[in-house]
Amino acid sequence: MEPPPETKPPAPSAALDALLRERIAILDGAMGTMIQERGLTEADFRSPALADHPQDLKGNNDLLSLTRPDVIEDIHYRYFAAGADIATTNTFSSTTIAQADYHLEHLVPELNRAAAQLASRAARRIEAEAAAIQTPALGDDAPTSASPRNKAERPLRRCFVAGGIGPTNRTASMSPDVNRPDYRAVTFDQLAAAYREQAAALVEGGVDLLLIETIFDTLNAKAALFALEQLFDDLGYRLPVMISVTITDASGRTLSGQTIAAFYHSIRHARPFSVGINCALGGAQMRPYLAELAQLAECYTTCHPNAGLPNAFGGYDETPADMAAILGDFAAHGFVNIAGGCCGSTPDHIRAIAAATAAHKPRTPLPHSHALRLSGLEPLTIQ
Repeated sequence: MEPPPETKPPAPSAALDALLRERIAILDGAMGTMIQERGLTEADFRSPALADHPQDLKGNNDLLSLTRPDVIEDIHYRYFAAGADIATTNTFSSTTIAQADYHLEHLVPELNRAAAQLASRAARRIEAEAAAIQTPALGDDAPTSASPRNKAERPLRRCFVAGGIGPTNRTASMSPDVNRPDYRAVTFDQLAAAYREQAAALVEGGVDLLLIETIFDTLNAKAALFALEQLFDDLGYRLPVMISVTITDASGRTLSGQTIAAFYHSIRHARPFSVGINCALGGAQMRPYLAELAQLAECYTTCHPNAGLPNAFGGYDETPADMAAILGDFAAHGFVNIAGGCCGSTPDHIRAIAAATAAHKPRTPLPHSHALRLSGLEPLTIQ
């Protein structure tokens, strides 16, 4: 039965856009960190169909969407419960290119569909719980201004699922062999085909938007954007596309050499829903690049840093309070529309970030500019 008109939720893209005009939205945190906490063994990465697979599978975290769906759904649920508005699917390596390392290319459509469905199921659970709390029990006292009965005055909580599209383990613009600078381990067309297959399965699984993340090579990202445009043409509709780049070190450049401004010039033609920075750096190290991006972007901006820089043991030491203070400062300075965490972050970090950013107004995207913007490793703007 259709819900009454006043309670029927708007389309996901419209609802998310409305949310971002109202406040800073919260993205979830690390999936890998939460999986590591479970202490899973090789057996957890094997279903009956993979019992005799000749290769070790532990560490192929995307596979858990099929072999331990309870673990993945629970992680999504915990992030939503901590205050996340958007959860990213467990599909960072769910392309044929990345899964080739495990000889599991044939599972790619199933991996993406299942991951999207798990995140969506966690979202619906949280929404149902929030609605149950909002719905007054029979016999309650008459409504007051502090506790209105009119559902139109109490918008239902909406949770969103972003289909995570990782960079793959190949680079299209650089050679992995210093003795063969002309060699490429993957072509643009191969990347585009892999990304399209992944994105189609994510959409089929029910994602609300798509997140191209941890971009270290802009040419890989362009292949993903090309694939999405082809998919949207076939579908006859678009989904919002989030784009998130990785600044690799204090040089302020991507692995393929671009500055943050040059990167933005390279992808703005794709009309992204948002553009941002994630991974590699902690929030403190990310600050100058995010500040620069906030002065450039004609769309929403995002930031989900690591919980500091890795320590000598590969762990991350920033506490929820540490990370929240940094992202709260970003919010106070008008740098972000969406904030979350990457490596080392947990639901406790996300809860603290949500609290630290709640009082601050979201950034207002810049008006669209008709200036000619070009880029190589550096940006060029012609007014």
